[in-house]
Amino acid sequence: MSFPPLVEPAPELTIDEVRRYSRHLIIPDVGMTGQKRLKNAKVLVIGAGGLGSPALLYLAAAGVGTLGIAEFDEVDESNLQRQIIHGQSDVGRSKAQSAKESVLETNPYVDVVLHEERLDNDNVMQVFEGYDLIVDGTDNFATRYMVNDAAYFLGIPYVWGSIYRFDGQASVFAPTLAEDAPCYRCLYPEPPPPGMVPSCAEGGVLGVLCASIGSIQVNEAIKLITGIGDPAVGKLVIYDALELEWRKLRVRKDPNCALCGENPTVTGLIDYDNFCGAVSEEALDAASGSTISVTTLEHMLKEQAEGSRDLVLVDVREPNEYEINKIPGSVLIPKGEFLNGHALGELPGVDSGKQLVIYCKTGIRSAEALAVVKGAGYSDAVHVGGGVVAWVNQIDPSQPSY
Repeated sequence: MSFPPLVEPAPELTIDEVRRYSRHLIIPDVGMTGQKRLKNAKVLVIGAGGLGSPALLYLAAAGVGTLGIAEFDEVDESNLQRQIIHGQSDVGRSKAQSAKESVLETNPYVDVVLHEERLDNDNVMQVFEGYDLIVDGTDNFATRYMVNDAAYFLGIPYVWGSIYRFDGQASVFAPTLAEDAPCYRCLYPEPPPPGMVPSCAEGGVLGVLCASIGSIQVNEAIKLITGIGDPAVGKLVIYDALELEWRKLRVRKDPNCALCGENPTVTGLIDYDNFCGAVSEEALDAASGSTISVTTLEHMLKEQAEGSRDLVLVDVREPNEYEINKIPGSVLIPKGEFLNGHALGELPGVDSGKQLVIYCKTGIRSAEALAVVKGAGYSDAVHVGGGVVAWVNQIDPSQPSY
């Protein structure tokens, strides 16, 4: 399926631009007109992280005239394994500012617009307005649904990508370009249950996978801007890096889609955090009144060492995470063992007098495990708010973080 170009051509290319883009200009399908369209294009990239890094660099190199960067975070050392737009000297700096410098070093003819704020219902429409295309490099479901809905209401097509460990996905959602074109909600009508799909921060991602999916996103952006080729509208591209296998699936418009279907129920921006629910209701209930700080845990461990307290400290992360850092004295029982019930056989009895203290990386998985043990009768069990991240930051900075 072909679409007309998203952008009208710019009046001209300078002599320096002709030199720079000469390898595009000699491609018949792109040529002078296509390059002028790229120059006149305004593309917003959401996130300057794993996907945003290659996307921004290649969009800049391709000659996209205006690049918006929506990013509020700072560069962390753990980012550098995959977020190639940043370097060691950028650690601790604004990701948006770091990305801008790299973009301008790649191509000084690009106009970079920074949106250094977290996207939410109050600002997303204003940030999106005026852009021809959006490239979505977000890593959480709440923001993805918000991006989808806001882009639909504004009539802006967008290129979506997703990465996790060795697997990547990409597609183009543009229901305003064609009647039968699906949106993100057509592909994923409902978010996964809370805790079912770990984030990259919890599950990890192969660094080079970001380049594979990010470059696909830029490829699709160029096709849409210039009106060439067959964009991935109504298609889902799936990449398995371990098997080196690419698949392309057909995605059809859902006539019952809550947003773009025949009888839409989503007619404005909604509460996306509530819709996606990072933590289940059971976990929230269990954690209410049963969450302790790392400073409280440190005091409890001292009491245990003195013989005045008896507790069992349980780490519910995965074994490879446990190898990176841990709270001393903990035993490892991954969260999955709690969800399938096997962990209960490894814990001391309810009447043993030992208090269960559960932790994970940040407190989300431990809350889910806490709900299980509370339901099994461990009424005095608690979990550690902030998890091992808070422990390393506040109690034991000699350990590495991740």
